[in-house]
Amino acid sequence: MTDQLTIMAVHAHPDDEVISTGGVFARYAGEGIRTVLVTCTGGEQGDAPGGIKPGQSGHDPNAVRAQRLSELQESAALLGIEHVELLGYRDSGMDGWDGNKDPEAFWNIPVEQSATRLADLMRHYRPQVVLTYDENGNYGHPDHIQANRIALAATAATEIPDKLYYTAIPRESSLEMFEALKARGLVDFEPPEDFGTPADRITAVVDVAAYTQRKIKALAAHGSQGDSVPFLRMPADVQQMIFSTETFVRHFDRTDAPAHETDLFTGLR
Repeated sequence: MTDQLTIMAVHAHPDDEVISTGGVFARYAGEGIRTVLVTCTGGEQGDAPGGIKPGQSGHDPNAVRAQRLSELQESAALLGIEHVELLGYRDSGMDGWDGNKDPEAFWNIPVEQSATRLADLMRHYRPQVVLTYDENGNYGHPDHIQANRIALAATAATEIPDKLYYTAIPRESSLEMFEALKARGLVDFEPPEDFGTPADRITAVVDVAAYTQRKIKALAAHGSQGDSVPFLRMPADVQQMIFSTETFVRHFDRTDAPAHETDLFTGLR
């Protein structure tokens, strides 16, 4: 496959593609850049129809997987994602859940095994830019941590990507936003002091304001998952504030791009 400009995101579950990378997918697809999403698990530890949680009566992991993968295809179409690659591992669930013990769970698959499969996809698509989570999976989710590990291993094995970024939530501005939302009675969540990534570590802030509505529609496509509902119920001005930029920490770079970027393809075009 020719080395056309390509972005690849390595995500853990169906719906992860929307919040932190949905805007860049939509933006770069609109610019003619090839977009590739690798989803590592089927999301079996998500909510079943009716909001039934894992471990509760009536929760069928296989039915949840089928539902979530169907939602993923709709979301990908809305975001202009050209290629969706499924690694097909089982969702491990949140840290400490029983799903962590499943020998088929992504968390328990040897890194070299799943990284080899991802490396094959990198060789096929030859992405110049790869996105994934930081070493803590952004918030400690086992599958997010594992996605980071295999992305780094596949990058090292192939030496194909020119740039690799970690998705990031800017700490200071996010805490300010939470305070503003609390004042309006829209949230009652109190984030921890170490929530998000400090501003001085963020290297790329990408304007995706033109694609906010696409992100919201893509999030709505994952309607079976209760985590998406609070965002969908927020006023339009709040949604615009939350979704209009996406931020990243550059972990690896061969291009000598400047320290601060507004385009993940800086140095590549």
